[in-house]
Amino acid sequence: MTFRLILATIPAAVAAAALAVMPAPASAQSSKGQQYKAPRAPDGQADLQGIWEVRNSPDKDLEKAKGLIVEPKNGKIPYLPAALARKTSNGKNSAAEDPLNKCYMPGVPRINLLSHPFQIFQTPTQISIAYEYIHNFRNVYLKRDKHLDGIDFWQGDSLGHWEGDTLVVDVANFNDQTWFDKAGAYHSDQLKVVERYTRTGPDTLQYEATITDPKVFSAPWKISITLDRDTKPNARILEYECQYLADEAAKKKGH
Repeated sequence: MTFRLILATIPAAVAAAALAVMPAPASAQSSKGQQYKAPRAPDGQADLQGIWEVRNSPDKDLEKAKGLIVEPKNGKIPYLPAALARKTSNGKNSAAEDPLNKCYMPGVPRINLLSHPFQIFQTPTQISIAYEYIHNFRNVYLKRDKHLDGIDFWQGDSLGHWEGDTLVVDVANFNDQTWFDKAGAYHSDQLKVVERYTRTGPDTLQYEATITDPKVFSAPWKISITLDRDTKPNARILEYECQYLADEAAKKKGH
């Protein structure tokens, strides 16, 4: 059972920063190769604020989502042999074993690929992302240059920096409990993700993620997808609640 409620609480300092937008010229390549002049945030960086959502969510199976996996060129995730066997087994038992079906956090980059929007708030010291999906909230720290020692997270530990008008986010310190999609693509606790957020137009944001995990993959692989801005009047993030029905899950497993 799921239901949606209006999100009522966002940290005041972050919300205030979202209102302080100062448009000014800035160059960025659009998805069509044309120069796009992005608005500026108060600190002079490209303004990424807004409510964003992927269309036609590729969450079902990343390898079957046309054009999503851009490296390697064959569009296949480069599993090690033993890892491929486990992925196949995961896929066969997805209804009972997919962490999202247990209401767990989706992890990165999966949380950005769900059919639920998220909102970016921007300050000079951190980027905060509020997700519609089950109250998730991520902080990207711009002034810290080292990951926390000895701590793991469902969503990883996110450290960001700017490369021109692109926000680059180094995400590490994951646990091994999340999947990339419903087809059973998984990772170990050695996962590292490098995300790139680039505004390519007034209502488009290019999202890229390079994924590395030496325990599971023989080489890094990369996804790229366009996110669209919600331009509806009074657009806002809602809350999506998830209820794990353990009895039904057990029946699906044959218990």
